[in-house]
Amino acid sequence: MQQADHSSATAFVPGHITGFFSAHTATTCARAGSRGAGIALTDGVEVTVTPGSGLQLNGEEIEMLPVADVCTRLGVDAAVDATTPLPVGAGFGVSGALTLGAAIAANTVFDRGKTENELITLAHCAEVEAGTGLGDVIAQARGGMPIRIDPGSPSHSRVDGVAARPRIEYISFGEISTETVLAGDTDDLTRAGESALSHLLERPTLGRFMTASRGFADDAGLVTEEVAAAIDAVAAVGDDSGDGIHSSAAMAMLGNTVFATGRGLSAAGYDAQQCRVDAGGARLCDPSTDDPEERTFCPRSRKPDNE
Repeated sequence: MQQADHSSATAFVPGHITGFFSAHTATTCARAGSRGAGIALTDGVEVTVTPGSGLQLNGEEIEMLPVADVCTRLGVDAAVDATTPLPVGAGFGVSGALTLGAAIAANTVFDRGKTENELITLAHCAEVEAGTGLGDVIAQARGGMPIRIDPGSPSHSRVDGVAARPRIEYISFGEISTETVLAGDTDDLTRAGESALSHLLERPTLGRFMTASRGFADDAGLVTEEVAAAIDAVAAVGDDSGDGIHSSAAMAMLGNTVFATGRGLSAAGYDAQQCRVDAGGARLCDPSTDDPEERTFCPRSRKPDNE
């Protein structure tokens, strides 16, 4: 295994909400993935790597196959310590963020000399082969409101984006197993995702993204009672959210979670979390300071609820 060159390194990876997607298999993990669109969030995952072993998330020991796999692919023995305010398994791309963050930080600690696209590909393949994600890593690497036009790793994919940076609110009602959904029959889901993507690409605006996302969840048959009630409540509030922005809501894929633009969820009476679109994408943090004002490219996201 590779010897450490630095004592530690920390990466920040934004959370990612997928509004809609279609699954695409291929002969190699680098070509496989998904098409679709989503939002990168300033609420994300901060991943610190040191020489050692094990994975901790918010102070608890966990196992996550793609994180272990990416360390194996890099040929390193790494201890990974991550913090996030985001719930796991609720449609925020936490596994993708952990995997990509581990790759970026381990590359520095162990001086592996990989390019950004090589690290993204390693993390993307680890997610695809573990069945924990198809497009989160690509979107989290880019930031903003990415539109994944062609599937796969950076050498195969084509990514654009919606030119909007709205305030985002979200509330989660529990987990949906990504592995279970992706391991089942995804034909209906893929047809709905292809239709939603065509709808968005005709006019790639924030409003069209939200409309396409709501339609996708309905067409794919994924909407739960809690999600439907919250989306309807935000629609009833409409322009009365109090911030001068028309609010709309949709379901996060794949999670029992609702996200909304503006302050729609709060105006509808929900105790929602608030954040913004993260435009920077995954990046190393400045190791020289803990001052948030100096950590321009690695902002402190909201603290985990257990802290």
